[in-house]
Amino acid sequence: MEGHSGKLIFGKLGGVDILAMQGRFHFYEGYSMKEVTFPVRVMYELGIKTLFVSNAAGGMNETFHVGDLMIITDHINFFPEHPLRGKNFPTGPRFPDMHETYDQKLIKLATGIAQERKIRVKYGVYVGVQGPTFETPAEYKMYRILGGDAVGMSTVPEVIVAHHCGIRTFGVSVITDLGGFDAPVEVSHEEVQEAANKAQPFMTEIMREMIIRSEKVESIKKEKFNTDHPTEEWK
Repeated sequence: MEGHSGKLIFGKLGGVDILAMQGRFHFYEGYSMKEVTFPVRVMYELGIKTLFVSNAAGGMNETFHVGDLMIITDHINFFPEHPLRGKNFPTGPRFPDMHETYDQKLIKLATGIAQERKIRVKYGVYVGVQGPTFETPAEYKMYRILGGDAVGMSTVPEVIVAHHCGIRTFGVSVITDLGGFDAPVEVSHEEVQEAANKAQPFMTEIMREMIIRSEKVESIKKEKFNTDHPTEEWK
């Protein structure tokens, strides 16, 4: 996969067990939707409760700059095949509700951390498309009119399947290029990678702190539950 090393990493972060995918399968590479989303199915079977996703995306919002981090608040699915098409998996309902696909509590947590660390973040709707071409100026304008703030070639299928499995999701787009404006902006794969590499440390800092703080909250909840509901001993 060009630009993606394709590694699966198991480890701990702040005492939390994590599973990280360095790279992913893309629909534009010729994989089926079942193959693209298979890693999420595996994560579900391994007990993953929260999914953090990131991507490189083209910005269409006039307030965006190259290198910005956009916290994803919602998405628009333009993939030609739906990842839940076919026999329904028992992990979720046939017709899952998508009103809060990106967890609002996680977005709030990320916002607070970004403010504390003085990290510039934007918010917006991610448009998922097949690729592998970058968008034409007319396509950028169309996606913007339809309500999109950034566009990319991944994320949406995985997020849909994660939501179907009951996995909470938090997503971030790194704005690596801009489009849809009056002046044309040419972009290359190398420039996209460079912009993503510069923004990655800030994104990593936010996500790392989110994982640590989320685990602390869960620990406090468990302690409170054990205190409020002491276990009775059989005599």
